[in-house]
Amino acid sequence: MRPSGCGRRQPPWPRPVGRRREAAVTRRGETPLTERLAALREAVELAEGRLEVPEVGQARALLAKAGARAALGDATVVALAGATGSGKSTLFNALSGAEVSSPGVRRPTTGVAHATVWGPAESGPVGAADRLLDWLEVPRRHRHPPEPALDGLILLDLPDHDSVRIEHRLEVDRLVGLVDVLVWVLDPEKYADAAVHDRYLVPLAGHSGVLLVVLNQVDRLDPTALAACRADLRGLLDREGLDRVPLLGVSARTGSGVAELRGELARRVSARRAATDRLVADVRASAGGLSRHCAPGDGAVGGELGHREREELTAALALAAGVPTVTAAVERSTRRAGTAVTGWPVVRWTRKFRPDPLGRLHLGDGRSRTSLPSTGAVELAGVSTAVRRARDVAGEGLSQAWRDELRRTVEVSEERLADRIDRAVAGTDLGPERTPLWQRAVGGLQWLLAVVALAGALWLLALVVLGFVQLDDVVPLPRVQGVPLPTLLLVAGLLAGLLLAVVARPLVALRARRRARTAERRLRASIEEVADAEVLAPMAELRSDAAAFCAAVATAGR
Repeated sequence: MRPSGCGRRQPPWPRPVGRRREAAVTRRGETPLTERLAALREAVELAEGRLEVPEVGQARALLAKAGARAALGDATVVALAGATGSGKSTLFNALSGAEVSSPGVRRPTTGVAHATVWGPAESGPVGAADRLLDWLEVPRRHRHPPEPALDGLILLDLPDHDSVRIEHRLEVDRLVGLVDVLVWVLDPEKYADAAVHDRYLVPLAGHSGVLLVVLNQVDRLDPTALAACRADLRGLLDREGLDRVPLLGVSARTGSGVAELRGELARRVSARRAATDRLVADVRASAGGLSRHCAPGDGAVGGELGHREREELTAALALAAGVPTVTAAVERSTRRAGTAVTGWPVVRWTRKFRPDPLGRLHLGDGRSRTSLPSTGAVELAGVSTAVRRARDVAGEGLSQAWRDELRRTVEVSEERLADRIDRAVAGTDLGPERTPLWQRAVGGLQWLLAVVALAGALWLLALVVLGFVQLDDVVPLPRVQGVPLPTLLLVAGLLAGLLLAVVARPLVALRARRRARTAERRLRASIEEVADAEVLAPMAELRSDAAAFCAAVATAGR
């Protein structure tokens, strides 16, 4: 049973269990704010353009807020927030010592934030407090006479968070994210309102060092009901991870507990740490949001692309690039050139009717593109499979957000692969095209044998002419083993040339295969460079960025 006079829960909501409870006050040995902000900035820069998640934008906005707040001095901005009828405006007036804000009970009357500034009047047209209030966009301001205990305090009365006007609720949300200390004013009737706890208090569980909860209007309760309400509210806050948040009971109408609240505010003002503590808590909360995009394996060993993935990708790209076609063309071209040099000189002119295979592919002629046939569907499927396997290995241990970015990175790389590979093949040096010395020697010998055969043929022709004019008996005809010398020269020259060509052909084929293997190695090396630059290096870079991102997030949230 709820104690008499205490508020009812409207409506009930699930109680968070096991929420991490942190103090926002920086203690000795903790990471300084500057280091946290630097780590958060590094994480945002690494995630920029990579992670399409709202937490990155929120962290970027926090960095902008931190930079602006640091330039506005060390005044302590405290905001009173609450629902309609909670008495926050009355409490604001009690703390300010004047009727600055008009209180209301049944409808929201605080439409614009009011401010009271403690401290001596500042010289110059615009003082530090005014600059801070300009940044907060709080137009209504009241200056309190100097009070040593509270000098440096800027107290805000926020619009009602449950206002029927949406602009009031948006103003509350904006200022709740900017002030240094938040005092949430609850009343005995609606202190357990789910709208307050779910929307504001529970998300601030990590900000316990810069949060106060005030149970106002305690004068409406008898001592027994008051004790029961405080105990119930304290237990509710504890279950929400707000066990470090002070809970004060006050009555703005009678002044009960107001001095205690002023003392709590004075303690925070004198420490001059509220702004820093709020930023530390904000950075921790932002890092906590970003950490959801860090899987346990991010930055850990694993997911490294090994020799197997590199070989599979290079082999698939080589097949898609037409390396077998190119190496076959190199072999045929080398055999064609070698046969022309070592073959019969009288038939060398016939090679003009057979175009050079390399020339038809525009390889080795200095052009930037080739004329290789288009890649087939099978080869393209092989490339996609190899890329996907490499991507899966690189994505091991990464969070879903980083795996999504890895997939987008690979898709962009795949779009450039075909053109980059074709250019790499066209620009690859396929090996020296010089004619070996032994082929030149064979070619020279073939010319010598051709000259011998030609001499024999001309000699026989001369004998025919002499026989026609009946002068063949005048010139003696040398013989070798009874065979006329001209005939011997002709036959020997032709047979020796044919035999030499037959003997040289296997040697020419051997050199053609060796040059083809050299060309294949160089082509695969060029394709491997493309694979590294266009696919593997971006994958490795993304893994490195993911590891650095998670390390920076861990530092920011430490």
